[in-house]
Amino acid sequence: MAGTDTPHRIEDYALIGDCETAALVSNRGSIDWLCFPRFDSAACFAALLGSPENGRWSIGPKDDRARATRRYRDGTLILETTFETPEGSATLIDFMPPRDGFADLIRIVVGNRGRVEFDLDLVIRFDYGRSIPWVSRLDDATLTAVAGPDLLLLRTAAELRGADMHTVGSFTVTAGQRIPFTLIHAPSHLPPPAPRDPEAELRRTEAFWTDFSGRCPPVGPWTDQVKRSLITLKALTYMPTGGIVAAATTSLPEHPGGPRNWDYRFCWLRDATMTLQAFMKLSYYEEASSWREWLLRSVAGDPSQMQIMYGLAGERRLPEWEVPWLGGFLDSRPVRVGNAAAGQFQLDIYGEVADAMAQALKGGLPPHPRSRALSETIMPFLEQAWRRPDEGIWETRGGPRHFTHSKVLAWVAFDRVASIALAGDPASERAARWRRVADLIHEDVCRHAYDPDLGSFVQSYGSRQLDASLLAIPLVGFLPPEDPRVVGTVAAIERHLMHDGLVLRYDTGTGEDGLPPGEGAFLACSFWLADVLVLLGRHADARRLFERLCTLCNDVGLLAEEYDPAGRRMLGNFPQAFSHIGLINTALNLTRIQGPADERSEHDDDAEPGHRPEP
Repeated sequence: MAGTDTPHRIEDYALIGDCETAALVSNRGSIDWLCFPRFDSAACFAALLGSPENGRWSIGPKDDRARATRRYRDGTLILETTFETPEGSATLIDFMPPRDGFADLIRIVVGNRGRVEFDLDLVIRFDYGRSIPWVSRLDDATLTAVAGPDLLLLRTAAELRGADMHTVGSFTVTAGQRIPFTLIHAPSHLPPPAPRDPEAELRRTEAFWTDFSGRCPPVGPWTDQVKRSLITLKALTYMPTGGIVAAATTSLPEHPGGPRNWDYRFCWLRDATMTLQAFMKLSYYEEASSWREWLLRSVAGDPSQMQIMYGLAGERRLPEWEVPWLGGFLDSRPVRVGNAAAGQFQLDIYGEVADAMAQALKGGLPPHPRSRALSETIMPFLEQAWRRPDEGIWETRGGPRHFTHSKVLAWVAFDRVASIALAGDPASERAARWRRVADLIHEDVCRHAYDPDLGSFVQSYGSRQLDASLLAIPLVGFLPPEDPRVVGTVAAIERHLMHDGLVLRYDTGTGEDGLPPGEGAFLACSFWLADVLVLLGRHADARRLFERLCTLCNDVGLLAEEYDPAGRRMLGNFPQAFSHIGLINTALNLTRIQGPADERSEHDDDAEPGHRPEP
């Protein structure tokens, strides 16, 4: 039977979703990851992190030699996988309609020419692959699977049967024939949802996505890749609240076989500014406004309790626990659910929130009534807290330090709030107070974080380690890009943190982060370097790096968190919002005279607003 084993490469997967949850579909037609009803719910298909016995839904040709190609329908999240065999050709269409009460996953097998024999293997395992449901037949065309609060209904005219706790079947599709399968999730205590018309749902889904993506303006030669990244970002948005998850998965490894496996199905404040810029620069103001609303709701309260991440609706308790019955992707253990980093103290988030508010105003969103109250609450706390060590942007588990990036972002908080206050009242005492604190932090960083012997800023006070997060220094306007200390830092990162043309976060071999060494190149860092190269006027270098990064997208345009240049494979959770945000913003920086990097750094450009000339 086709699709017996799960793929061994992250890039072999594609994403489908309904803006409330998502599924990963392999290039052989097996859905190996799906959480119902939300991104962070327990998976009912968890073969991605274990074996087929942990849950999956495979539909593939009986002939294992069948050639498979796939693509998304233009401007949509509708996946089409076409199988070619000596006897014929058929296409498997996978999609999830936008919610209208219940969560649906629909698969339609379409005959193109000749005849193709298919095998189906449905393995439902609730609770991350552990709970075997009670499967029964509701009528001739409907199977139900129940375990505790969860109900799944499968509706199809294809003949299926039970075998060894699997639902299996074989069928043949001929030219012009269409065989649909609809999987619906519902609470088990409610009546089963009414049948739906799969073809009508396909048309509705296509209209939803083409309406969204059709508003994307041209972005030079990279319009198609920007549009795909924009669709991916929308797919990772939890539509009821506007929160955006970092990725659709948990525990895809940063190093195969290692313990650097984290749950990314939550919303990070760190993504706020760049996400807002990506949406606003492409004129997606409704999405930008929804993200800002989620942000301000989530951080409301005592500033000392502000977290680096929250749940989809702003939930604060994200306890981390391990799933011992899952073997992990490529035997990478432990598999984790929840994220203990939610309890870490990280200074940079205060700067990210303040910068997001400032960039929202600069980008054209109206002032938010809660913004001033938020600054009046947060800034007095931060006036004392910026002196404390923290766990830093990379959420290290080796103990708190005075991380340079954290201090720089604390400066951003005071700089942005002072600027906003000054714009509203040139004689504002608050603005003068916050500007004095910003100047104090600036002096502190320049004194303690710059190593004149290295000619570079360093990862933390007293350290001699480099860190890609230092690229934020020019990107947030802490120092102008032409400052010799910035130029030296960029040169040092290019010499010591680049591997095969891609940027590493830092040297994990020192053991200072409290974890075993080894990980891939963090893709967002490479996009940051390209952005800095634009600010430095090195447009040809920036373009070469960006085009290299674009080649790392898989066959359907998706990026993970990291890339392993030696093994030539993706690493980390997938698809990664941060990577796609980086792609969008760097494309804009390369094609617009006033790109996101210029606006965030307040970098002056003598040219008129418009588009950058081709490098």
